[in-house]
This record gives sequence, structure tokens and C-alpha cells, in this order.
Amino acid sequence: MTDTPSILLVEDTASLVAVYTSYLKRSGYESTQVMSGKEALHELEGGGYRVILLDLQLPDMDGIEILRMVQERKLPIAVVIITSNASVNIAVESMRLGAYDFLEKPFSADRLIVTVRNALKHMQLSEMVEAIKERTHFYGFIGSSFAMQSIYRTIDSAAASKATVFITGESGTGKEVCAEAIHKCSPRAEKPFIPLNCGAIPKDLMESEIFGHVKGAFTGAIGNRDGAATQADGGTLFLDEICEMDLDLQTKLLRFIQSGTFHKVGSTRLEKVNIRIVCATNRSPLQEVQAGRFREDLYYRLHVIPIHLPPLRDRDEDILEIAKSFLVEYAKEEGKEFSIFSSEAAEVINNYNWPGNIRQLQNVIRNSIVLNEGKVLTADMLPSLSSQNSSVVQYKESVTASDDGNLGSSIPDATDFFVTDQATPATDLAEVLPLWMIEKDAIEGAIEKCDGNIVKAASLLDINPSTIYRKKAQWKELAKKTP
Repeated sequence: MTDTPSILLVEDTASLVAVYTSYLKRSGYESTQVMSGKEALHELEGGGYRVILLDLQLPDMDGIEILRMVQERKLPIAVVIITSNASVNIAVESMRLGAYDFLEKPFSADRLIVTVRNALKHMQLSEMVEAIKERTHFYGFIGSSFAMQSIYRTIDSAAASKATVFITGESGTGKEVCAEAIHKCSPRAEKPFIPLNCGAIPKDLMESEIFGHVKGAFTGAIGNRDGAATQADGGTLFLDEICEMDLDLQTKLLRFIQSGTFHKVGSTRLEKVNIRIVCATNRSPLQEVQAGRFREDLYYRLHVIPIHLPPLRDRDEDILEIAKSFLVEYAKEEGKEFSIFSSEAAEVINNYNWPGNIRQLQNVIRNSIVLNEGKVLTADMLPSLSSQNSSVVQYKESVTASDDGNLGSSIPDATDFFVTDQATPATDLAEVLPLWMIEKDAIEGAIEKCDGNIVKAASLLDINPSTIYRKKAQWKELAKKTP
């Protein structure tokens, strides 16, 4: 077993040490063995252990003292108590001091291994929770949501490698930020990061932009010029909107990735560079391959480490955090006093669908700051978002009042939700529920069947959990308007 977790076995009976060690070794776990409290404390000073199997009856001290020290110093270790004198009082005292589990001698190999395995999983989960608490900012990213924690971990793992990274995601989700984060985390951080947008450069010039050209290579080539590949030597070349690249150039890019060599346009001299390639697209690369617009062999050459950035609407807990960061940053840039959102503005921002993702959120916050004055940014200062076709936008407009107290866009009348049929008697229409009520019953029924677990209910309904939370907010407003 590689990267075997470190286990410290504290037991003063040599025969039992041999038995427990053999149990652990058969299951792939290596351990360090000590036979006194003093030795145990010395080992703990060095760190590196994740689980302690701790006998309470030691020759020089009570094992409870070691447990108490672990808790006082907040050491990231799961303590499993071992004793032959099991009693309720000992168990209660051990658990109160933070012991993970309790083993009474004699115990089987299976019991020991299951306990150790569970303790290691417990420590892994604890570390993930701590990471989520700590990583609210990460190399240009803002957000502590589970979705982003997964991205951060992937970047951490991928950064040290030279393998190509293929970033996908909607426009405005931060693909270039992700590429820069990979570069800054990597051993290449001190070398250049060169971004190139394949969709913003005419295809006739694209080869020259990547590989450079020599004087006279084409009309207007009045001198030698290094391309992005040469500029990025030793560092990272980021090819944004890679699916926009012309098929002929894709062939040359594939050859370049395979060999690390290229010719400048108009030159016969072979040049070699050492770069890492990161690429991105807001399209589905596989669909582009199937449509014949992107080479399949290039796709598989580039698609070594895929990273998909979630849209902002799937990062509910991050939206307001990002907005607050923009508010502080842009207020300082513009010389304004804004420092906080009103509760109504925060609700509007949190419940909007943000089809343009972070880029749209940036523009909205900057617009609000530039065109208004004050310390508190209120809902009526936010620019109209009504042009977007989104049920969440309708909710946003329905709850955003203008200065004279009139709603910016009224909630549709209840009759708009009725299913009309000329053959249906008028008396039956009163029994038809508004569509939102039917939807509410369906969602609440699913949540009830899942014992209140919204994530599980969302999975069964084939929707995102954030959709349920937004719907709940809409229902409150619709209920006020429904007679």
C-alpha cells in the first residue's frame, strides 16, 4: 500500500504489540510501536501520525493524560482507546476528552482494522472540512462552496505536472483565472504565463501569433517576431477558446505538442521550447469533435487533465461573497464610499440566475457604483436585469421596489397560471391550482420522502439543489399575491 497512513501504537505488553502489529500489517497498515507514555509524547512531538491506538494502562503514566494533551494542543489525530478494564466511567471520560473510539481487550483483527479504517476516514473528512473553512480565496478565485473546493484540489494536484489541462465552462466562469492559478501553483510560477485567445485573432494571423515569423514571411512582416510559444518558454502557454482554431493549424499544434518543436512562419530552422499547455473552451469539445470542427487526436492529446468550472448559479453560497469583494474593490477604484449591500440588494443578487456568470456580476456591481452615491448599495441602484429570460429574474424584479413603492415588474396574476380550455365549465376552473403550487407540492413531497434531505430530493427530481432554494424564495412572494 503506497502512502500508508501513519499509526502510532502505544502498548506496554510486548506480546500484544506483536499481535496488533501483525493485524495491521496484514491489512496494509504500517505502524510505529512504543511501550511508554514518555515515548508516545516524544513521537507526537514529531508529528505525522493520524491515528493513535492508546493503551490506558502504561507503566509511567495514565493514557488519559496523553489523550488530554492531544486535545489541549488540538493535534489532528484520531485517538482510539485500548483497555482491559472497560467501564462506563472510563468510556465516558475518554469520549468527553475527544477519543474517537473505544476498544476493549481482547478484540479480533477485524474489529481493530474496521476501527482504524473508520478513524482514518474520519480524519480525512475532518481535513476536508478544515480545508473548506480555510480556502475562501485561491489564486484569484473567491468562494468556499463545495464545487470550488473540488476545483482547488484538482489545481493543487495538477499544478506540479507537465500534463496538458483542458478547462471547460460557460463564458465568464473564470477559465483564464483557473489557468493562471495552475501556473502560479506550479514549479513554472517564476516563468512567463502567456495567454492567447484563439477566437479573437484572424485565422490568417493565428499561426504567426503562436509560432512567430521571420522578416518577409508575408506582407507586413517587416521584421522577425517571436510567437507565444517562444515567449512562454519555461512557463505556461494558455490557449483560450481552443475550439475556434482553424483545422489546418490544429494539425500543426498537434505536431508541436508531440515534439515540442516548431518552425516560425517563413523559416526552415527548427526551434524547440519547454512549455506547459493549458487550453479552454466554452463549447462542448466532444460535440465539436463529432461535428468535425475539432480534431479527435488533438482533443485526446489536450484532454489529459479536465477541469470543468461550474456556472455561478451553481455556487449559491459564493455569489454574495464574490459580489462583496467586487463592491469593496470597485468602490476604492472609483473613489466611492460603498461598503455594504442592503438586505434587499443582497437578496436580489443572491436570487438572480447570472447567465453571464462572474463577468456579468462584475459589470453589474461596477455599474451600480459608478452611477450612484452612498455607503449602502440598495436594490434600486442595481441595473435592470429584466432582459434576461429567467424565472429567477422574474422573482428578482417582483421583489425589487422602485423609490415610489411600485414594483419594477409585477408578479403575474394568479389567472396567468391556469390551464384554460374552452370546453371546461367555468365552475371547474376554480379547482385548477396555479402551476407554482403544483410544482411546490411536487418538490416538497420529494423532500419529505427524502427525510428533509434537499440534495437527495434534487437528485431524484433531476434538478440542482440551488434551484430548490430559489424556488422556496419565489413561493413566499407568490403566496403573498395569491388570493
